[in-house]
Amino acid sequence: MRINKYIAQSGFCSRRKADEYILNGSVKVNGNIVTMLGFEIRTKDKVTVDGKLIRADKLEYYKFYKPAGYITTKSDEKGRKTIYDILPDEYKHLNPVGRLDKDSSGLIILTNDGNLAYELTHPSIKVAKTYIVKVDAKLTDEELNKLSTGIEIEKGKIAYCDWQIIEETKNETIFEIVLHQGMNRQIRKMFEFLGHSVINLKRVRHANIDLAGLKKGQIKPIKPRQIKELRAYLDKIKENKEQENA
Repeated sequence: MRINKYIAQSGFCSRRKADEYILNGSVKVNGNIVTMLGFEIRTKDKVTVDGKLIRADKLEYYKFYKPAGYITTKSDEKGRKTIYDILPDEYKHLNPVGRLDKDSSGLIILTNDGNLAYELTHPSIKVAKTYIVKVDAKLTDEELNKLSTGIEIEKGKIAYCDWQIIEETKNETIFEIVLHQGMNRQIRKMFEFLGHSVINLKRVRHANIDLAGLKKGQIKPIKPRQIKELRAYLDKIKENKEQENA
């Protein structure tokens, strides 16, 4: 196995970040610095990055239904509850792909595959994430248009989304919203800019992975077929991007 893939498969970092470690001389194999990206690792080789021993574990992929009230990190200096407070011990070595804020619920992909996590969250790849969002108002046509064309939620940061109204009353609207960006609290900030508040926000899909079969707080393995489809989905996005830039 190539050394960059070996490091990424350990969950230590993405393959691209592994390349950086290798090129700057931070990687050693059996005590010797290796700077060749194509270096092949054998079964008994000892690999370290900045002195930390790396092991390429079996890749694992799970989907987790995060309840509201928990943040998506392994620890929190403010003492807030995290998803790792409710995950069974056998899953606590896995890393979340992206985040959901404390007040939001829904799908979190958990994995030790650093390379896949990198591709799913990198802003240049623009992987679709789908949410069901309940807002405390009926929006005007002008406001709906702003959701599509873009809102400057922070200086120099233009946020936009695809949307579809699922249900609407005089005082509330339920949307299906699809994001291709990954800005912090993006949906909430967009509606705040319009003068409205989000009552409920749930992520229901990330790429081709959805919440099907999960209850709040539950975790289940993602089927190998779905991971294969996910990789094909990512490859197609990257291929289209290359064609656009050609």
